[in-house]
Amino acid sequence: MDKKLFGLLIALMSLSLVGIIFVQSYWISNSYNNKESQFISNVRQALINSSAEIELNETERYFDLYSDILSEKGDVQNVSISELIYKINSEDGNDAYIFSDGIMEEDYKLSSGILNSDLDSLIYKKITSKKKATKISKNIDGSGTQEIKTETFSRLKPYERAQFESFFANTSTSEPIHRRVSSEEIEEVILDELGVRGVNARFQFAVYSNNLATKVRSKKFEIAPESTFKVPLFDNNDLNKEYQLYVNFYEKDKYVLSSVLGMTILSLTFTSVIFITFYSAISQIFKQRQLAQIKNDFINNMTHEFKTPIATINLALDALKNPKVKGNQDFFTRYMGMIRDENNRMHEQVENVLRISKLEKNELDLPKEKYDLHDIIEDSISHISLIVEDSGGDINTHFGALKRDVLVNESHMINVFVNILENAVKYSEHLPKIDVFTENTNNEVVLKIRDQGVGMSKNEQKKIFEKFYRVSTGDIHNVKGHGLGLSYVKRILDDHDAKITVDSEQGKGSTFTIKLHLIS
Repeated sequence: MDKKLFGLLIALMSLSLVGIIFVQSYWISNSYNNKESQFISNVRQALINSSAEIELNETERYFDLYSDILSEKGDVQNVSISELIYKINSEDGNDAYIFSDGIMEEDYKLSSGILNSDLDSLIYKKITSKKKATKISKNIDGSGTQEIKTETFSRLKPYERAQFESFFANTSTSEPIHRRVSSEEIEEVILDELGVRGVNARFQFAVYSNNLATKVRSKKFEIAPESTFKVPLFDNNDLNKEYQLYVNFYEKDKYVLSSVLGMTILSLTFTSVIFITFYSAISQIFKQRQLAQIKNDFINNMTHEFKTPIATINLALDALKNPKVKGNQDFFTRYMGMIRDENNRMHEQVENVLRISKLEKNELDLPKEKYDLHDIIEDSISHISLIVEDSGGDINTHFGALKRDVLVNESHMINVFVNILENAVKYSEHLPKIDVFTENTNNEVVLKIRDQGVGMSKNEQKKIFEKFYRVSTGDIHNVKGHGLGLSYVKRILDDHDAKITVDSEQGKGSTFTIKLHLIS
């Protein structure tokens, strides 16, 4: 894929993901704000209605009380009657109707003890409506007339109530607030009003007078500006006196958040799934591009590795055709040895690739037997001793392990050690200096192979056991190989339930540590 097109696709996908996250964030924020506004509106209306209901309840209690007292033992102080009389004749002139509408006002002098007022007595008006209708009709024989009278009496309680409320609103202001309403009544009324609106948030309340707290309050009430609402209580404009009911919904934010929590979690879950999927897709794309690049490097390296032995074999064959060489047994033997060595070299390259392939498919059979680890190390060193000597370097062993019997596959374990030792030689800028240590820890034998080569960065140390990965040396052909050695090492050691780690510093060399289980 073209780099520009690839970059454009990544940019568009990233922009889409950012857009989705932004829209989801905006939706969640807007939903929260709407729920908060709805909560505030419901609470304010509930508190206004609660205040009105508390005042109404107080008036109802005293009005019913005074009505009963008035009916039972009130003393009439004064009576006044106003009456309106009018007459209507029928169309035929035979009947006449006389109507009388009257209102009788009776003043009662009552004790103010029940109201706990400072007044000695109260004057209360009882208002009664009196209606009378008289029908005057002529007799059939015309000899005279007859009268039919009806009278009705009824209490005008709405008028009495309006009169009482006006009176009571002024006289009740002198009463202490805790005698007019209780904390239990306020709590019950507020709960009922909130329940009607579907609000079940917890709250605390207190009644204040002139910014001072009264006895009517919840336990542990505190005013919090962001969550406390205020409504007037027992408002009296005539006497310019009122109380304030403060209600603190101390879990307001938690309550509002819980109302949108379900959709928020669902939204965040889907957004997270999209983000994880996007991240995984991008990671896989980069890994595939990296793998393609690594495979290209592998093919180039393999081609280079095969070119040299093939060219050497061709030269040796051409030399063998020379009549002078045919007659010289030393030259003939030398060239035949070169052909055999180069052929073995190509065979070894192919075997390395096949071994990795079998390991990945779990098709490689690794029969294990009991061996002395020091013997395997000595055999491994012998395989590369000529290479080390040819490079002018040396390998020093420091065997400190007293217990060293391990259950391994000898040939593959030798290949593991040879791979690590060869890398120590390859990646040494100067004369290779390699030290091999063994020691015992708990039920394990520990092998350390230390070199003084170019070393590796922290990032390279994390990748060296990956298939096809090779540490960069500035020239891809400078250090021959194809990135399969340490991947093979890791897979073999995993099969032996062994562990391998690397500690390296650029310019100072590397130390590979292998831990194998001991057997008795």
